[in-house]
Amino acid sequence: MKRADVIIIGGGVIGSASAYYLAKRGKRVIQLERDYFSAGASGSCDQMVIPQSKAPNEHLTLALYSVELYKGLSRELGVDIEYHQKGAMILIESQEELRIMEGITQKQRELGLPVELLSPAEAKGRQPGVNDGIITGSTYCPVDGEVNPFKMNLAYTDAAARLGAEIRPYTPVTGLIREGDRVVGVEVPGERLYADTVVNAAGAWVPVIGRMAGLELPIKPRRGQVYITEAVAPFVRHCVLNARYIVAKHNPASLANDTSRMAKLGVGISLTQSQKGNILFGATREFVGYDTGNSYEGLQEVLANALRLMPGLRGMRIIRTMGGVRPYPPDSKPLIGYVKEAPGLFLAAGHEGDGICLAPASGLLVSQLICDGRSDIPAAGSFDPGRFQLQTS
Repeated sequence: MKRADVIIIGGGVIGSASAYYLAKRGKRVIQLERDYFSAGASGSCDQMVIPQSKAPNEHLTLALYSVELYKGLSRELGVDIEYHQKGAMILIESQEELRIMEGITQKQRELGLPVELLSPAEAKGRQPGVNDGIITGSTYCPVDGEVNPFKMNLAYTDAAARLGAEIRPYTPVTGLIREGDRVVGVEVPGERLYADTVVNAAGAWVPVIGRMAGLELPIKPRRGQVYITEAVAPFVRHCVLNARYIVAKHNPASLANDTSRMAKLGVGISLTQSQKGNILFGATREFVGYDTGNSYEGLQEVLANALRLMPGLRGMRIIRTMGGVRPYPPDSKPLIGYVKEAPGLFLAAGHEGDGICLAPASGLLVSQLICDGRSDIPAAGSFDPGRFQLQTS
């Protein structure tokens, strides 16, 4: 009988970060991934690490903690994960958006984020290619940055393996082993694995694993569609978002009266450039189940919106598009902690589009809660799954 202290289901950045920090604490860890690492949202995303896109509450507090971990992460993992604080801007298109962003940035500053408001001319000065004729202003925050999510994910897994973790790609979980209500292990093809704790870090597929324990977890897949250009000369000085995207992310009800196709698809700009020179821009936020394909309507709206806000993109060649599903929780905050309805089961889920930014802090939080039963990370209790009354079958 194979036994570990902790079994982790999922090979995205949250599962891999958790595997590393648990192995670092001396836990016997088995990490399972049904495909290969970064096969889900961690491999179909941009590379942004942007605290200022987080709501000014415990979500931002966790992001700022994560940024501090990022600063020394390449050195700690022994791999250059291409983390750089290049700053980010959120473009504002109306007086109403400006009013909302003034309130948000004030609260963010009170939580320690150095964010400021720029005029249209100042915004174009910081980021050439911006259409300063249609924006009312912009935010700017120097703390924001980017990372290579593929390198980071594999760096975490490799480091966990060096510390003794057993890493198993291409190993789907086919069932959970239960003794009464308690989860005591997992079934994989041809084998049963046992552990004191099973961590469900399966991203958008977390509810699928949850049903194996008779639980309905409050997470839904939400698709994003993204363009990738050929490698070009340095163009994106700062990561670029727009205020409409933030509204669609945190408060979709505020767009309830907008009947446009752009609103229906949750379109906003999300623009960054890799170290190799490829520009990534998107994106949509769509509830279409587990469909990770691209749609004509989605790509059309993303492109039109990007060129409207960033006409400097015009003429660049598109080499491919991609789609992926993010794990969306109803209150836009991740679920990190034990599930009281199924003892032995631990959730590390629901990061939606913030998994890359929050991965270091989330993985550390997982390890502290499992190893110590508590955490010194600020606002850690706010992510307890117990805030939801989970349905059981």
